[in-house]
Amino acid sequence: MPNRRFADGEVVMGRWPGSVLYYEVQVASYDDVSHLYTVKYKDGTELALKESDIRSQSSFKHRKSQSSSSSPSRRSTSRSRSRSPGRPAKGRRRSSSQSREHKDDKKKTIQETNLALLVLGFLFKLSENNTRRYNGEPDSTERNDTSCIILEQKLKPDLEIERVLEQYSLHPRKEEKKKEERHSEKKFFETIKTIEKASSKTKELEFGGRIGTFMLIFFLPATVLYLLLMCKQDDPSLMNFPPPLPALESLWEVRVFGVFLLWFFLQALFYLLPIGKVVEGLPLPNGRKLQYRINGFYAFILTAAAIGALLYFQFELHYLYDHFMQFAVSAAAFSMVLSIYLYIRSLKAPEEELAPGGNSGYFVYDFFTGHELNPRIGSFDLKYFCELRPGLIGWVVINLAMLFAEMKIHNQSMPSLSMILVNSFQLLYVVDALWNEEAILTTMDITHDGFGFMLAFGDLVWVPFVYSLQAFYLVGHPTAISWPVAAAITILNCIGYYVFRSANSQKNNFRRNPADPRLAYLKFIPTATGKGLLVTGWWGFVRHPNYLGDIIMALAWSLPCGFNHILPYFYVIYFICLLVHREARDEHHCKQKYGVAWERYCQRVPYRIFPYIY
Repeated sequence: MPNRRFADGEVVMGRWPGSVLYYEVQVASYDDVSHLYTVKYKDGTELALKESDIRSQSSFKHRKSQSSSSSPSRRSTSRSRSRSPGRPAKGRRRSSSQSREHKDDKKKTIQETNLALLVLGFLFKLSENNTRRYNGEPDSTERNDTSCIILEQKLKPDLEIERVLEQYSLHPRKEEKKKEERHSEKKFFETIKTIEKASSKTKELEFGGRIGTFMLIFFLPATVLYLLLMCKQDDPSLMNFPPPLPALESLWEVRVFGVFLLWFFLQALFYLLPIGKVVEGLPLPNGRKLQYRINGFYAFILTAAAIGALLYFQFELHYLYDHFMQFAVSAAAFSMVLSIYLYIRSLKAPEEELAPGGNSGYFVYDFFTGHELNPRIGSFDLKYFCELRPGLIGWVVINLAMLFAEMKIHNQSMPSLSMILVNSFQLLYVVDALWNEEAILTTMDITHDGFGFMLAFGDLVWVPFVYSLQAFYLVGHPTAISWPVAAAITILNCIGYYVFRSANSQKNNFRRNPADPRLAYLKFIPTATGKGLLVTGWWGFVRHPNYLGDIIMALAWSLPCGFNHILPYFYVIYFICLLVHREARDEHHCKQKYGVAWERYCQRVPYRIFPYIY
């Protein structure tokens, strides 16, 4: 085992990653396996540094004293030479002009060195800004560090030449030096542009890369079609695969597509109404902040009033149930057309407006994940609008239509207790999302993921037609439950909702204002990015408590359907798989973004989603 040079608690000089600047740091610990020192800067930032990046304070002081002790002798020699009586007056004038020239050249050399350091610092900040998650989701730190090293290596010969010129006072003529400066500056900024463009490319592909995303474009619509066809069967058992396919002409009706378009543009109209406050989102990679109008809850109230008016004028809402398959096909067709439009317009978008996760250069992958981060038509944000409005509010309307369809088909004066529980639980979830609409601005969907087929299909098709699967199932397969069972299921849903809401509130409030006195009881681990990782409250219990609350609620939504078939529990299985995938993605990104701080956090909070299990 190699001997360590620096002891714990020793104050040394540590090099800031990606630059040539050294700062005073204190050694916190040493890892015998990785041979890295954990050091702490004066502002509280902790980083892991190699031994070669650390120097003792005495070496810096020795250089400074050596430089200061040698300077007077050089000055006295120069002064004695200038005063030599054997030199004519003309020689003295030339010596003074050469001295001024030497000073000017020295200033320019220092300025060029400072420019190099400034650009290196800029690139390091750029690599930090390009990182991103769900708890903050980044790009590959490895890639950004490589960019800095490449630039540093390119600049190293130039800096070495300038150091030799400074040491021996060897300077070229003014005209040649100016020409070299212009050429060096031009080459320098060309290198910066090349590195910026390369660093913005998506290197790590998700969902199976190009082949996986190509298959998902067809697999997701087929899954929705399969689930809805199975719910229509008298015996929706998985053993009855495949279900009988309907005729293609029965899956499409122009009138149904027109109703869907009317619904979509009605929600767009509600979104554009000048009601509700306007807030700023999180800073984008280019530093800009977009503005969003928070009026989702008002849109829900206006939608409820419109539905009430339709019912008052004897409109039969179970029309949705009778044409449910056709509505799903219409929504899928619309989402495909919208995705094509989004990709075409993204080809003209500036580089800084592209999504960090959807800029791979592969057509299929970028089309699926979304090429542009925040596509807007004027102030109309397409991704933000689709995230909450047409699909989420449409989910509640579909559930209500299933309730009326159950009453009509089974000649009931009141809906069943199971149907009431499913409608109530899911209504609470939607109202909570709309009431806390501002919180969605800190999620990965808004800050990191582009708007492509994945989100368009998910928002407009998957959410309203798969999330309402329990209510659709109960229409054809009524399930009777007792009041004690209903009470137990209600308690379970309340527990899940409490975990989900309180965990999200803690995270969102801490992200927006960590200095809030109301959050003084929360403890956190500082990171090099300036953000903190919570280690108390729900985020000190498991790493993703909001996911835990989601899964508990999903189970409570499925239990009223009984245990005759597994189909109503598809949502629970899907939700667990989705959240485990997201959790793995979050772990990977956070490890890259926070480094040693994330490892310390994982040691403090060992469980990911399920306490004492996973």
